[in-house]
Amino acid sequence: MKSDTLKRLFRSIQQRPSPDLLSVARGIVEEERSKGHSLLVLELEGMLRVAEPMPASTARAKPAGQRTSTFPSQLTELPLSRRQQQPLLKEVPRSELRHHMILPPDVEGRFARVEREFASRDRLAEYGLRPRSKILLYGPPGCGKSMGAERLAWNIGLPFFKVQFDTLLSSFLGESANNLRALFDASQSQPCVLLLDECDFIAKSRTYGQDVGEMFRLVNILLSLLEDYQAPGLLVATTNLEHALDKALFRRFDEVLSIPRPGQAEIGQLLKNTLGAMLVSRSVKLPDFAKQLVGLSAAQVVKVAQDAAKLCVLNLDSEVITAHLEQALQELSTIEND
Repeated sequence: MKSDTLKRLFRSIQQRPSPDLLSVARGIVEEERSKGHSLLVLELEGMLRVAEPMPASTARAKPAGQRTSTFPSQLTELPLSRRQQQPLLKEVPRSELRHHMILPPDVEGRFARVEREFASRDRLAEYGLRPRSKILLYGPPGCGKSMGAERLAWNIGLPFFKVQFDTLLSSFLGESANNLRALFDASQSQPCVLLLDECDFIAKSRTYGQDVGEMFRLVNILLSLLEDYQAPGLLVATTNLEHALDKALFRRFDEVLSIPRPGQAEIGQLLKNTLGAMLVSRSVKLPDFAKQLVGLSAAQVVKVAQDAAKLCVLNLDSEVITAHLEQALQELSTIEND
């Protein structure tokens, strides 16, 4: 069975564990161990540890205030803004999480390491070590930074929340800071992946621009909250403007990842995946066409492939041909240059 399928199975078991399912899962872990799949075994064991109920004797001996490893499906109560009483967070249902990413091997490896460390957090704790829990993703627009946060939530099985900056920021003195503290407090209470999308919105350098009042204080508070962050889940921040961020912010993160534009190999795979439901003519040489798309973002590559597929359907053609792809690329170029 493929590793992705096994992970999906174990995440399902996390949601509704039963003695029979846990027994089957343990058997799968041992089978994978016998095959020498040590990395996969580490991840599956971490997921299984979350699903298994804690023995009563262990529960009695557990120090006061120490959290268990069972994950609720959502925060019991979303934090609200002080004045308008509007939610500061928006939950994205698991069924809507985007998690299929095509990344260069080195970037993929660093994402996988964050996931491995979270899955093995109990084992790390035995040695006084903490998993990476504060992640900063930066890079050009459309390259998958927000998707990267969703992928992390999907792979480690945590609920996913986005910060509502339009609700968080207030024109009233001190209110934005109070709202920021409230959402950090909420993330401490129950495990989740908390996304600060385009965090430069509140994390611009204290020397950036002319505002040295409320926004200056807000940056200081954000730095303090990040410094003290000890939540049981992950905090992920993204930005297109890493040069505008306060330099002290970078030191507060455990992992700072650049999400680059896709190279030719990644573009070819994106085209193949996006056109997976279509019949593609043998005359189409996707690797050759991928060369023409080098420099585009992942979102732009996907758009070209989707538009080519639409042209094929609307023209009642039986398969996608090079002309469809060339037309889709030309249309994208026209839009980008307007």
